[in-house]
Amino acid sequence: MTNKIKEHDYQKAYDRLVSEELFQDQSDTTSKVRSTGLKDFLSLGFPAKRKGNEEWKYTDIRPIMNDHFESPYEAKQVPNSKEDRRIKDAIESVLVDKENPTTSLIFVDGIYKPDLSNIPAEQSSVEISNLVDARNKSYSSVIDEYISTRSTTDVSGFTAMNTAFLDQGAFIHILPKHKSDQLIQVIFVSTDLVNQSFSIPRVLIVAGSDSVSNVIESYASIGNTKHFSNSVTEIIVGQGSILNYTKTQNYNESTYHVSTTDVEVQANARFSSMNLDIGSRLARNNLNIKMVGEGGLARINGAYVVSRSQHIDNQVVIDHVVGNNDSNEIYKGILDGHSRSVFHGSIIVREKAAGVNANQVDKNLLLSNTAEADTKPAFWVYCDDVRCGHGAACGQIDEDAIFYLMSRGVTEEQAKRILIRAFVAEVIDTVENDTLKEYLQYVVENKLDNL
Repeated sequence: MTNKIKEHDYQKAYDRLVSEELFQDQSDTTSKVRSTGLKDFLSLGFPAKRKGNEEWKYTDIRPIMNDHFESPYEAKQVPNSKEDRRIKDAIESVLVDKENPTTSLIFVDGIYKPDLSNIPAEQSSVEISNLVDARNKSYSSVIDEYISTRSTTDVSGFTAMNTAFLDQGAFIHILPKHKSDQLIQVIFVSTDLVNQSFSIPRVLIVAGSDSVSNVIESYASIGNTKHFSNSVTEIIVGQGSILNYTKTQNYNESTYHVSTTDVEVQANARFSSMNLDIGSRLARNNLNIKMVGEGGLARINGAYVVSRSQHIDNQVVIDHVVGNNDSNEIYKGILDGHSRSVFHGSIIVREKAAGVNANQVDKNLLLSNTAEADTKPAFWVYCDDVRCGHGAACGQIDEDAIFYLMSRGVTEEQAKRILIRAFVAEVIDTVENDTLKEYLQYVVENKLDNL
């Protein structure tokens, strides 16, 4: 059963934005996409049903529905100098490369801020902008070809709601054969300028054939105000291209964050993903990857460090539509206090998709007796001649390992710190970019120091 009253609350916000022409993208295509999103959202609703709802069995989203969240578009508040400083500090806290001028797109409460962003004046082989500006730069055909095609609105109420409010999202278009180690970072900051607002972060990444690119998507908060962030990211990894994608989430612990990332990996392409969650009261990550070409590789890694009453839910689906491609998945979590984690990983191997090599691992380290981890790895294999394996484990720190380290002259507390950091290092060390790796290590260290 869905809460129709809550869904119609968002319809009222949508109607006001349309009637007052507050959406910046007034193109016919986007207007139609928004209208379809709203229609599907009102039909699907939020997945609040508890019985028989396997995908949301361990994550109760009724707290999102029980609170009222305002649209930031309607606030019309202008930050003062003190608030500007806080926003810049929040951006600085999640900026990966502080020594060099990183290319960045900045959104505050879901609204694009060109004055805070850092976009190269000359863009020959790559277009980095918000969706509205991209249309003005003759990229309408690219946007129309891909927007809301991988993240369709007829499956998920959350995706449908995001699409209903589609407007100022991030647009990254890597032209064919463009190869760069440059870090491109998209930052979404929620503030307390609006009391209990919602935001709809949207990202479209199109990596052209034989290109190499590095994209980071980051989320941060100012203050402790409740916030509802419902993000959707669509990624197309073109033939022979390499895309290294990282998502970091460090919202305050009053925020609800639901993210959906839909990825298409084409022939001979490589998609490397790193997902790090340390914030939010409730975070749900839906990562859906379709392997649509032979020779493709998906390397999917994730880490989460949660404490107190935090709840983190990772749902990862890798769909091998064709054969002769590989996927490797490792998620690791550290839980303290009364926190809870959920991991549901599904690997699908379709009929005639022979030659697939797929592996999946989820491990959780429980630092308290009241923390809980629910893990459910699954394979759906519909053909022979494949190699598939999965594993899952939950446990506390090995007492024998602590004893061994103490016998070498370290204290018990130092021994625990060494083992905890070694546990999560396996995931962080998969990151190839040294600057990014150092940043992720710093974020994890800082979280662990404050458990």
